[in-house]
Amino acid sequence: MRTEKLTYKELLRQLDYNSLTGIFIRKISNSSRVKIGDIAGSKNKKGYIQICVNGKLYLAHRLAYFHYHGYMPENQIDHEDQIKHHNWILNLREASDQCQQRNQGTPKNNTSGVKGVVWNKNRSKWIAQITLNFKNKGLGYYKDFNNAVCARLAGEQCLNWEGCDSSSPAYQYVKENIQCQRN
Repeated sequence: MRTEKLTYKELLRQLDYNSLTGIFIRKISNSSRVKIGDIAGSKNKKGYIQICVNGKLYLAHRLAYFHYHGYMPENQIDHEDQIKHHNWILNLREASDQCQQRNQGTPKNNTSGVKGVVWNKNRSKWIAQITLNFKNKGLGYYKDFNNAVCARLAGEQCLNWEGCDSSSPAYQYVKENIQCQRN
């Protein structure tokens, strides 16, 4: 079993990558279980595709980036649509850890449909908030849901999140339903 670092040349020798579908195809057979032309990889427990090359497991989205761009990314690779096995190149981008954390979906227990906007029963108002360095920062209390969403979106924009949170629920809601009004 080889343990040296995977080179670009070796990656190209072993795998073909379709940048439109995100699928890798084996170009060589290195065991009786692997045939030339087979789709490479399988889902791991977290839902990512992993591929064995020279006895070492690699995440397919990292290999896709390497195959397409010619270098192994230093940072994380973010799936813009947040679906872990969608590895076509237009869905992948290099992102810092902090940016990766921002591009998380709306929590399952969120009832407003907009991440960072929650109903406060005690005050009978909507709270807009944002997480920064693992701490919640309040953006205000609002009687009107739309104003709370606008406050959340403004918070994202003040922190330059536009390039990170490709599916910002606040942005999507504002785009589809309202225009923020300035006081």
